[in-house]
Amino acid sequence: MNHNPRTDQPLRDGAVEAAQRLARRPRPSAVALHQNPQVSFELFPPATPDGWAGFVDTVDRLDHLGGAFMSVTYGAGGTSQARTLQALQAMTACCVTPVAGHLTCAGATRDDVMAVVDTYAEAKVKHIVALRGDPPKGHTAFEPHPDGFASAAELVSAIARRSHFDISVAAYPEVHPEARSSADDLDNLKRKIDAGARNAITQFFFEPDTFLRFRDRASAAGIHAPIIPGILPVVNLKRTIAMAQSCATEVPTWLESLFDGLDNAPQVRSLISATVTAELCTRLHDQGVNRFHFYTLNRPELAWAICRILGLRGAGDPQSAQRDAAALA
Repeated sequence: MNHNPRTDQPLRDGAVEAAQRLARRPRPSAVALHQNPQVSFELFPPATPDGWAGFVDTVDRLDHLGGAFMSVTYGAGGTSQARTLQALQAMTACCVTPVAGHLTCAGATRDDVMAVVDTYAEAKVKHIVALRGDPPKGHTAFEPHPDGFASAAELVSAIARRSHFDISVAAYPEVHPEARSSADDLDNLKRKIDAGARNAITQFFFEPDTFLRFRDRASAAGIHAPIIPGILPVVNLKRTIAMAQSCATEVPTWLESLFDGLDNAPQVRSLISATVTAELCTRLHDQGVNRFHFYTLNRPELAWAICRILGLRGAGDPQSAQRDAAALA
């Protein structure tokens, strides 16, 4: 991947400062959450130098929740590769919560992808979320690199052979947009599990029955690895709808109605989002679901509120964590 040194230098400086701030902060004690449920969180790496300050705050506050892991996304075609690695290096050095690095294989050679795997291992990252990745801009379907992996299952198999990683993969309760059928989509998920993945994290959804029916179909197809529901709190309705359209996820009419007209009322929107998301998790928990993966969009206050409603208690509170981050600025 080519980088412009002048453009990348401010980002590197911001990442270094973020790592130093994380290293100086008081570390939370490891706290065992209630046996049920267990939570994990997805973050994205900052794209600007100023973004690192907010990233430090997000990491610090989520680290106090004692989740199973925090994952960092990896841009399409590896576009955020350097930033992802910088974030993971800072987090592994300073966080109590284990970290996971995303990895995609679209548009990359096998050697380039496996070099990232080796770099993750050197950074003490022990968990990889292995994804095929989206087609490049201007393309509607995935086309593997001539020297690359043909599928996520091939990527998982290569990672499993290379080192001792926990490997998570993606699952699609409402069927991947490129799948020929629901059965074909499940076959693909089974190939990824059989290749060495230990669990699957689903694309987001909004109705509990969507996940429960998918879980039943997966079990009937011989998939017995844990399937963790991916949960997306609504931060911005228009953005949520756009994200849903890109992955063929249905946004229920009742949800649109709830958030309609709240573009200029962020506090009300956050209250509704936390309540609706916690209700979704509670209904799933009543049906035996005991793990949840939150797509945080780097909004830790929503994650804190939802976890609080679910009865989870971390080390400290979001206000003290916020003060710690401010004091280290």
